[in-house]
Amino acid sequence: MSLDLYIRFRPDQGERMEEEKRVKRRIVLVPVPAQGHVTPIMQLGKALHSKDFSITVVQTQYNRVTSSKDFSDFHFLTIPGQLLKEQGDHDEVVCVVYDEYMHFSKAAAMEFQLPSVVFSTTSATAFLCRSVLAKVNVEKFLIDMKDVEMQDKLFPGLHPLRYKDLPTSAFGPIESMLRVYSKTVNTGTASAVIINSASCLESSSLARLQQELQVPVYPIGPLHIAASAPSSLLEEDRSCIEWLNMQKPRSVMYISLGSLALMETKDAVEMAWGLSNSNQPFLWVIRPGSIPSSEWTESLPEEFSKLVSERGYIVKWAPQMEVLRHPAVGGFWSHCGWNSTLESIGEGIPMICRPFTGDQKVNARYLERAWRNGVQLEGELEKEAVERAVKRLLVDEEGAEMRKSVVDLKEKLEASVRSGGSSCSSLDNFVNSLKTKNFMHQ
Repeated sequence: MSLDLYIRFRPDQGERMEEEKRVKRRIVLVPVPAQGHVTPIMQLGKALHSKDFSITVVQTQYNRVTSSKDFSDFHFLTIPGQLLKEQGDHDEVVCVVYDEYMHFSKAAAMEFQLPSVVFSTTSATAFLCRSVLAKVNVEKFLIDMKDVEMQDKLFPGLHPLRYKDLPTSAFGPIESMLRVYSKTVNTGTASAVIINSASCLESSSLARLQQELQVPVYPIGPLHIAASAPSSLLEEDRSCIEWLNMQKPRSVMYISLGSLALMETKDAVEMAWGLSNSNQPFLWVIRPGSIPSSEWTESLPEEFSKLVSERGYIVKWAPQMEVLRHPAVGGFWSHCGWNSTLESIGEGIPMICRPFTGDQKVNARYLERAWRNGVQLEGELEKEAVERAVKRLLVDEEGAEMRKSVVDLKEKLEASVRSGGSSCSSLDNFVNSLKTKNFMHQ
């Protein structure tokens, strides 16, 4: 990728003293142009802006943030074009924070002798998995992953994860995935790693990751609690809130499989049958294009519409945070992306887990086995299993126990981002580290 970089550097020492009061320190953020990556990096920008930094966000024509009014003080640059540029102000660029999958950014920062920081939008456990997988014997690993009997066995050193829970991709071969992981976990010249997580969720994984990496690790999440910043790339249908207002407390199953997951027609029909048979109301997000060979739901059979019309409400995209905190919502059927996982725990909502790819499988396993506030639906989707899972969460005593567990975690997460909490202190430590002259060489 061609990097057309222009940065106005620091004023001379004499001028700097004169301008010190009006000079702000600027941080450049480089997100992956996808919803699950844009959301947390914008929240990070909000958190850093609250610490008196100026913020520049590098975006593409495909990931323009629609809620720009929430970021009126941010500076947005669109590529192709300049990657880093100061538009006539005197802000001093002190750091480039880039999504781990935008690893080309560290070369750009290095060219101008700027510190660079890796930002991981996944869990610490998923990052740790990538670090482990980057070092495996590729030939042996490929054989193991094709062995059906190995799939349910625990992967050495990553309890409670099984081979089938490892963050492999649904979009490409394992060999390609391993090559990508070797680049994303190689911090190289980066000065630090920021992770959108908290010690109360992943203390052991964070400790291991700190040992694995050669730079400081700063867990500063959940960022959606610490620095709420709406940044949907898709238009949200707010009519679902009116529908939720008419439902009983904790009665609704909210279903959203994220911005990338695909769903076969037969799975959609089985889901509809199971949801209908559970006798519980449900709010279902079906993203346009998520059903192959269909613009939206027009290719689904007539029985689908009949099953949904009685108790369900379908939208193309929903204001997820508002939905999750609505008193009518009692459970969240999710693909278990890290943002959705944190948001659900942050609102005290237990989950039905149906991961699609990558780190979603790691999160689903942790929700069920480590944090014990989720039910994982594995294998072929069948209406009976769907009905049972919904009732487990919304009707049975087991669901009440999961709700107690997740509410306990919710309280711990809220405490972590308050003054004196682990994540709040970690953010302060990162900000303070930017002031040290040897930050680039840590």
